[in-house]
Amino acid sequence: MTDTTTTPGTPGAPRTSGTRRTTARPTTTAAPRTTARARVVSLGRAELTLLVRNKAALTYALLLPGSLTLSMTTFTSDIDLDKAGLSLATLVLPGSIGLALILAVYMNLVGVYVIRREELVLKRLRAGELTDPEILAGAALPAVLMGLVQCVLMVAAVGPSLDAPMPKAPHLAVLGVAAGLALMVALAAATAVYTKTAESAQLTPMPVMLVSMLASGLFVPLDVMPDRVAAVCAWAPMTPVIDLLRAGWTGGMGAGEVLKALATAAAWTALAGWTVRRRFPWEPRR
Repeated sequence: MTDTTTTPGTPGAPRTSGTRRTTARPTTTAAPRTTARARVVSLGRAELTLLVRNKAALTYALLLPGSLTLSMTTFTSDIDLDKAGLSLATLVLPGSIGLALILAVYMNLVGVYVIRREELVLKRLRAGELTDPEILAGAALPAVLMGLVQCVLMVAAVGPSLDAPMPKAPHLAVLGVAAGLALMVALAAATAVYTKTAESAQLTPMPVMLVSMLASGLFVPLDVMPDRVAAVCAWAPMTPVIDLLRAGWTGGMGAGEVLKALATAAAWTALAGWTVRRRFPWEPRR
């Protein structure tokens, strides 16, 4: 027979005679796994904090594209722009955006990858939940954001100063920026493969930077170059990006040319990605 009297001190709690009381064991549940997006954003936020604290790198990335654009504007005064079908604005403005991508994303990101590798940060991150692509993407996120900010600043500053017209095909300019960002991140990681120390990270990006500035049509259109030189320069990594950016303002690019430019940029990005996947060192190189 069951006794339903209550136990003193626990009002309303029934007591069962002859029944052994058991204590329920708490069940443990595994912590939910975070999403790839959350992991990348979290790592990117940490990298952004470090970037903001590094005043020298931040100033270099923000001020150098504008100052170089100003100096290159005086240099382009001797170029026969009529032969290329361009004006000073449609030459310099897309070139300044390309220059911002090179300096704010590529040059800055090579140092980030190398320094984090030398400090064993990348090795420790690989021991956690992050995958290899997530680690590289999270480290690149602040540089990509800074590159986008620089592109907006270039349009806002250079455009009015040169009386640049409104873009005739803005979607091509957007495609150019997107392709340029992906290309610069991939090339930065590939360059870090061949960079041993943080000090050498200031030198190893120079070949790509010089080729991009001199042979990709940033400030010297391929149309004013000798035919054989222009044919070679057409396959430079940044050339399709500049072509898309410039076509955004001029509108002079057919569907076939757009596909060719996107395919060339994608090929360079894939080649750089293949190099990173096969050879990227996650520990300091000795």
